[in-house]
Amino acid sequence: MNKPEVTPIDRPVLVPPGGHKKVLLHSCCAPCSGEVMEAMLASGIDYTIYFYNPNIHPLKEYELRKNENIAFAEKHGVPFIDADYDVDNWFERAKGMEYEPERGIRCTMCFDMRFERTALYAYEHGFPVITSSLGISRWKNMNQINDCGIRAAAKYPGIVYWDYNWRKGGGSARMIEISKREHFYQQEYCGCAYSLRDSNAHRRSQGREPIKIGVKYYGDEDS
Repeated sequence: MNKPEVTPIDRPVLVPPGGHKKVLLHSCCAPCSGEVMEAMLASGIDYTIYFYNPNIHPLKEYELRKNENIAFAEKHGVPFIDADYDVDNWFERAKGMEYEPERGIRCTMCFDMRFERTALYAYEHGFPVITSSLGISRWKNMNQINDCGIRAAAKYPGIVYWDYNWRKGGGSARMIEISKREHFYQQEYCGCAYSLRDSNAHRRSQGREPIKIGVKYYGDEDS
């Protein structure tokens, strides 16, 4: 079997908190996690992907993101935990926040919900460290994400959230490079129903067509 292609660069050796070598990586999608995965592989970190993202809507978009992430994990021999798509629970927790702005309290709720489940799984299955690919995106508030991760980990003894800045050292650029190399699906909104609604409203205001799910991929001419 041929060795999977990786970005050919000299990387610093990453050391998770406490010197641990076992990490549970919460992943939101293949494009965001690609660079994080390669960075940890290069440092010899034993990690498992935890895919818990009940915010992603509709189901077609959720399945696209999840299955692509599964395929990339399998390509690199990385264990993948396919967690519950308890979307009804997510909508229940989002009640009253339907018109909050992006990066506001609805997003905090969403990060809290996903990290709480990640931390619980880590505690129950012997992972001393959790981290996430969410913060590599320039569209996200890294401090907001890290605060949620730290808060979730603090609920369980022996669990720590690794707030490494995956953007630094060219991480954000490599995220795009890997996505183009792998021809990943290029999602055009954060993931939730309200993000889709607001993104399409913005498009209408500019005379653009609404988002079409499953048609745009990194590396395409118009990407």
